[in-house]
Amino acid sequence: MVTVKFGIFYEHQLPRPWSATDEYELLQNALTQVELADKLGYDYAWEVEHHFMEEYSHSSAPEVFLAAASQRTKQIRLGHGIIQLTTNHPARVAERVSTLDLLSHGRVELGIGEGSSVTELHPFDRRFRDKREVWEDAVRCLLPMFSKEGWEYHGPHFDFPLRNVVPKPFQKPHPPLWVACSQLDTIEMAGRRGLGALGFQFVSAEAAEAWVHAYYNSYVHRLEPLTEYVTNPNIAVVSQFMCAPTDAEARAMADGTSFFQFALRFYNVNGPVVPGTMSLWEEYGKWRATPAGEAAQHAGLIGSPETIRKRLQKFERSNVDQVILLNQAGRNTHTDIMSSLQLFADEVMPEFHDREPAHQEWKQAVLSKELLLEDLDTIKHNLRSNQTVVKKPAMATS
Repeated sequence: MVTVKFGIFYEHQLPRPWSATDEYELLQNALTQVELADKLGYDYAWEVEHHFMEEYSHSSAPEVFLAAASQRTKQIRLGHGIIQLTTNHPARVAERVSTLDLLSHGRVELGIGEGSSVTELHPFDRRFRDKREVWEDAVRCLLPMFSKEGWEYHGPHFDFPLRNVVPKPFQKPHPPLWVACSQLDTIEMAGRRGLGALGFQFVSAEAAEAWVHAYYNSYVHRLEPLTEYVTNPNIAVVSQFMCAPTDAEARAMADGTSFFQFALRFYNVNGPVVPGTMSLWEEYGKWRATPAGEAAQHAGLIGSPETIRKRLQKFERSNVDQVILLNQAGRNTHTDIMSSLQLFADEVMPEFHDREPAHQEWKQAVLSKELLLEDLDTIKHNLRSNQTVVKKPAMATS
């Protein structure tokens, strides 16, 4: 059974050139989109955290945006996808997440990650090579803060004296936990740590099934939490998205959807760019003419309702828990994003929502070990994801 939950995803992308009101309009439009998604019955709204990544992501204060969204919505879950534990002190994370959870009546999902590149890590005195070690230390320091009235922690990277971190979250003992899986092989790690996996679109239904089996087998048979917390067995995948009456219209509307894929890889490979020396959008235009760029235009859930329905149905056997739809990307317009969300909700989403009971029945059988999943070969499916750096592209940075 395919996933029956759907999320929307925000990087707050803003390609050059910029006008004085562009960032204002970007954030205001995104709030309007989240409000519409809530009314239409979408399940999650996810917001990233990035720093200093011009054009690619102007989302450096996700807790502020999600707090605003919490006051304009009623049902949709509000996801940090993710908070960087390498560039934030654990106590400040606990304070902000708990406050957001109280403001939203307990609708927060807490994704935690390491940060993606030297561009954003180095200004905070963190080194790329240390980020996994720092992340694990931060997890151990952070999570008890949500429930313990008195907590102290003395680790290699964080030293925290005895304090009561307040406020405490509405959800007890803490919001559901997720981790970013920027490369496919980290999906197994997420299962082993008992954290929900926030990953990227699989290249095939066969690959999806293999990685879902790897995740749940790690969770069921090799569970090793980093500290005491409530585990969250879930797999969510991000996919490019645009829904229109015809495939041709959807492709035209989704002109900038693969900017997400290009821009993050660019920053990972090239490192920091001297401000004002280049247009990432112009570099994206060059990349789109390459074989890789051309292939990216046809990936994901872009098309008519029938085309998207068929693509989702191909994953019926994989049992992915959630599909996160990315259409605020590049220069995709607010009008097109709104109409896409509406059309998908009207013509595609209901039939997948209706399958929730069957999916939950499968999931409970797996978690209780009544249903044993075969260990499928993941090696042949460990291909690069949207965030995996393979080689440096031929392009100038100044």
